[in-house]
Amino acid sequence: MIFRNHKAVLSVLVATALTGAVVTDAFAQSSRSSERGNRGGKQAKAEVLYPNATRQEPTVKASAKLGSKLQKMIDSYNKEKFPETRTQADAILADSAANEYDKSLAAQLASQAAYQTDDTPAAIAYLKQVLQFNGLDNNGHFQSMLMLGQLELQEDKTAEGLATLDKYFAESKSTKPEELIAKGQALYQLERYQEAIPVLKQAIAGSAEPKDNWNQLLMAALSEAGQSGEAVKEAEALAAKNPNDKKAQLNLASMYMQADQMDKAAAVMDKLRSSGQLTEEREYKQLYSIYANTEHKEKDVIAVINEGLQKGILKPDYQVYLALAQSYYYSDQVPQAIDAWQKAAPLSKDGETYLNLARVLHAEGRIPEAKQAAQQALAKGVKNQADAKKIINLK
Repeated sequence: MIFRNHKAVLSVLVATALTGAVVTDAFAQSSRSSERGNRGGKQAKAEVLYPNATRQEPTVKASAKLGSKLQKMIDSYNKEKFPETRTQADAILADSAANEYDKSLAAQLASQAAYQTDDTPAAIAYLKQVLQFNGLDNNGHFQSMLMLGQLELQEDKTAEGLATLDKYFAESKSTKPEELIAKGQALYQLERYQEAIPVLKQAIAGSAEPKDNWNQLLMAALSEAGQSGEAVKEAEALAAKNPNDKKAQLNLASMYMQADQMDKAAAVMDKLRSSGQLTEEREYKQLYSIYANTEHKEKDVIAVINEGLQKGILKPDYQVYLALAQSYYYSDQVPQAIDAWQKAAPLSKDGETYLNLARVLHAEGRIPEAKQAAQQALAKGVKNQADAKKIINLK
């Protein structure tokens, strides 16, 4: 008897395969020993997934009276007849002759069938029954507990999911990185950053190839916990380990920005730019924003924006033209600033940019253009209408 239909259960960050193989092996062994003896020779034992578990495995086996019903349920599941599987499982759960093992197995099969038909609430309810009846071996019992915790997190029942995972780790003694990450993220979502940090560190340290988003989650937790210096160190170590990894370098720049180390952030980003690795709009926006928030970097803002526009990476939108106009203006390149403001103003949601343009044109002695800009400011709406009218009424 083998379960042929396996479907992964997804947590928020990672996917952990939870199949019926362990349950089948346990049932096959008990049914062969109780119904068939040793005709087929010795049955290979399932791998012990939780050798350090504190739970004492139950000794109860499948009852002889329910053997045929259990087999029919398994056959239905193998044939992907999931509604039938659940109906047969429900009948076993309601059968007074069923023992704890029978009911635990029925509930576990029903949970798999429910999950595969996208009935997550039912899958959660069945998994709780698996644990309540407590009849499976450690493999089946703890895999069901893990699946329950993952589904609770998936359904945004973060506190419940975390409580289930806490129980899972306490009793199973599992240290698998993929499972620890789920707990770390749950703690992060609950804003329990100090508790999330050691869990995330343990997961990353225990993995031969930790995923990028694991490291990002750790750095976010460190940052939220007020440990920006530690977050920067983590980012620097990751970037040093992967000097050619663009994501690691971008992440380092972000950490520098959060730590208000704009010069270092700019250096990382500009190195990527000079090597042609900045290929997305958000990357160019990040770099010119860094420069715009750093003193005396107006020329760098101008260079980055113009390059991005020329390459077609930056879209010619309001924010781009506004940043360009301000940088030109504060670097005493007024004609270029006016040109950029003239492009930004029509894209603005109100007339404030037109009014600023009118003021600059007025200061430059370009009165007819200033009056026209002031009229457009009034037409789009401004808070200070008096200023606009003063410019319009200039002689």
